[in-house]
Amino acid sequence: MNQTEADFDIRSEDHWTQKGDVRLFLYEKYVDTPADKRGTVLFVHGSSMASQPTFDLAVPGRPWSSAMDYFAAQGFDTWCVDMEGYGRSDKQRDITCDIANGADDLAAASAYIQDLRGNDGFLVYGISSGALRAATFAERHPERIARLALDAFVWTGEGSPTLEQRRQKLPQFLESKRRPIDRDFVYSIFNRDHPGTADDDVIDAFAAAITALDDSMPNGTYIDMCSKLPLVDPAKIRCPTIIMRGEYDGIAGFQDLVDFFTALPTSDKQFAVMPGISHASFQQKNYLLVYHILLGFFCQPQPVYRGE
Repeated sequence: MNQTEADFDIRSEDHWTQKGDVRLFLYEKYVDTPADKRGTVLFVHGSSMASQPTFDLAVPGRPWSSAMDYFAAQGFDTWCVDMEGYGRSDKQRDITCDIANGADDLAAASAYIQDLRGNDGFLVYGISSGALRAATFAERHPERIARLALDAFVWTGEGSPTLEQRRQKLPQFLESKRRPIDRDFVYSIFNRDHPGTADDDVIDAFAAAITALDDSMPNGTYIDMCSKLPLVDPAKIRCPTIIMRGEYDGIAGFQDLVDFFTALPTSDKQFAVMPGISHASFQQKNYLLVYHILLGFFCQPQPVYRGE
């Protein structure tokens, strides 16, 4: 994309909705107006960071650092939501904020967006535990999903060295509802699989944005991924789906994802291996490659079959 962010009138809005007594923060970006767009993208964050640091990260000198800006400039109405326990959403309940709870958050957020904007199905992208949240949401509300992108996804956990190491800390995670985070922890995300796949200035900006909102994170997704997999039944996901797996990702075991992909009942499905990518796709040096894959999937024409 030769144009820069400055060539577009990218606008943003803060939104709030309720999930029962819980207040959830939503964030929207679009060009000109949110009406008459190519589709509505809903980005779903992972275990250790809120939504805006992940999907709207500003880094000087890094073109289209914000995924929301990029997809807004491509003609989409883009949204993200802080799960309960993260960022600007409520954190007062004494719960672990597990995968199922995150799917509840997506149900509330998507209902709010549909009431406000009148859109049909969502183009949903989830990364890591956000992919598990998104897949669970797709099982529960298939009528709201137009296309589903699962990045750094995990099914049974087989072949995942990161989860194998994390399971050793399961007793510690079970002792409390939240775990502390700091800048060193954020750096560990990029150093555990294949150091060098992300630039230091990007990691610095990512860490600063994450820790500006949170100094701790819920333990629920870690507990789920260490002790309760599989959480998703591929036979129940019938929407068009893409599995995105970074070449060096230590969470997403390759054969585990192939088996999940094979079990998906839809014929409208793709499996993309992203070269040079470890775990946090949008913060990698090859982030524009990730955008390209995701944009192609979101823009794919609907298949035409004989007799239609």
